[in-house]
Amino acid sequence: MSVKDDLKTFLTQANFVTLAVAFVVGAQVSAVVTALVSDIVDPAIGVFFKTNLMNAGLVTVNGSTFSFGAFFGAILNFVIVLLVLFFLIVEPYAIHAKRVAAKAAAAPPTTKSCPYCFSTINIQSTKCAFCTSSVPAAPPAAPPAPAAASS
Repeated sequence: MSVKDDLKTFLTQANFVTLAVAFVVGAQVSAVVTALVSDIVDPAIGVFFKTNLMNAGLVTVNGSTFSFGAFFGAILNFVIVLLVLFFLIVEPYAIHAKRVAAKAAAAPPTTKSCPYCFSTINIQSTKCAFCTSSVPAAPPAAPPAPAAASS
């Protein structure tokens, strides 16, 4: 393979593409939240406390100015981005993962263990493919229960 083919393969891999999309979306969410804090939250704080977030907490010591308001603004940005990502990405994915796990747990088993060599074999097998011992047949699977109608 040439370098061009290697680069094309690397750029089109699902993990790389997903990571690139997540990075761009995260940067844009951060920009939106920064605008929200500086254009809406900061003036709202100014209405109630007669100063905006950037001017709040200015402390001067020996000619050096410490801007605690800007620090708290950055913390507020971080918390809002964290909450947005949690409620838009993490929580829906966790709910989806639980649903997938519940469906997988509800599925009937497709394999069984050989009682002689403990190899994993198909549940319908009557002879082990590994040790050729006769194994008891599995009972027939019960038909799935009808799904409850939701209204």
